[in-house]
Amino acid sequence: MKWLGKIPFWLKTLVAFAAGVGVALYWGKDALPVLTPIGDTFIRAIKMLVAPLVFFTIAASIARLGHGEDGAGGKAFKLGAQTIIWFMLTSTIAVSLGLAIGIYFQPGAGLAGLPLTVEAHDPIPGPVDVITGIVPSNIFKSFADGKVLSIVFFAILVGAALGALGQKTKALSDIVEQGSQVMFKLTRWIIQLTPIGVFGLIGSVVASYGLDALMPLIPYIGLIYLGCLTLIFVVYPILLKLHGLRVAGFYKGIFTAQQTAFFTCSSIGTLPVSLAVATENLKLPKSYAGFALPLGANMKMDGCGAIYPAISSVFIANYFHVVLTPQHYLLIALASILGSLATAGVPGVATVMLTVTLSTAGLPLEGLAILAAIDRILDMMRTATNVTSQILVPTLVARENGMIEKDSPLLTKPPAPVSAAEI
Repeated sequence: MKWLGKIPFWLKTLVAFAAGVGVALYWGKDALPVLTPIGDTFIRAIKMLVAPLVFFTIAASIARLGHGEDGAGGKAFKLGAQTIIWFMLTSTIAVSLGLAIGIYFQPGAGLAGLPLTVEAHDPIPGPVDVITGIVPSNIFKSFADGKVLSIVFFAILVGAALGALGQKTKALSDIVEQGSQVMFKLTRWIIQLTPIGVFGLIGSVVASYGLDALMPLIPYIGLIYLGCLTLIFVVYPILLKLHGLRVAGFYKGIFTAQQTAFFTCSSIGTLPVSLAVATENLKLPKSYAGFALPLGANMKMDGCGAIYPAISSVFIANYFHVVLTPQHYLLIALASILGSLATAGVPGVATVMLTVTLSTAGLPLEGLAILAAIDRILDMMRTATNVTSQILVPTLVARENGMIEKDSPLLTKPPAPVSAAEI
């Protein structure tokens, strides 16, 4: 079995992808009892890591910032402000791109008679509920329920206290740091199961949907993918180049996180992998990445919160023959940018995001039912975009503050392998 370990990770994942599609096409829905548990177990294994990883990583990171390690002492507020500004700036670019694609291609125009189904979704929290909900009344319940923002808030307080107390709590700081290292090790083990999880996840998707139901919506699906891919492979590379960073080094370093995001459809679920690739592959400082990435998993969703609601709003308006005005477009943009602050990076969040956008712009909420059947197909690309943006912003901020290690592939091209002829 040693030969199995020599196969590149991406090739294992690709083979698993093809196998999952093949099984689904051959057995159809009869394969779901086998495929669904495999995919669900993989997602549960990743989610298992999230709460403790977020706590230990953020607490250790804030404590390090307080101690002045990694050259980041006294920069905590500045780094946080820069990160938020870049979140908003890149989200604005993403929404503008989504609206441009929607206005140019006019998805939904001429369509009629699509089947409508009732799709339940979680209630939309108000601004006050979002703010007050960040502060946990019972932190243990927040851990049990997976309320990441509450865990982030508590971890920041713990890390700040450890940093302020200094040597008095050095033993506890060391334990928190060791806890962070343990969670990273567990993450590496779970990542190795990705091909198995991909087999079950993609197989479930293919087996669940028939081509007949998808055919009328293929142009719309294509536009969502076009918007996300343009953002990933045109807009983001420009930002990297403007910061003097290697585009190839960035994408090669984060590919594992993109894969995980695509198949799990969860930014929060991908967080352990995102943290691993950011610190180990891109060489971003743990003290900053451990704070910025969990924050981004909750506040930075260029796929779900920008591209998707922008294009979908135009699609729904055209389907229901609503003429969009400049005021509509402005409301869509504002709701898309600000709405992501009130959501969490879990499967299904895009439905809430689109509900917020449609409600704000006064567009028919019945349009949600049209898109329900294809949501999983869209969510794969949306989440991969989310995670790419969540890693991109800390990379840009780290570059602006001179915090990227010199041997990072973002700065230095790795040496070419020596061929047999040269030896």
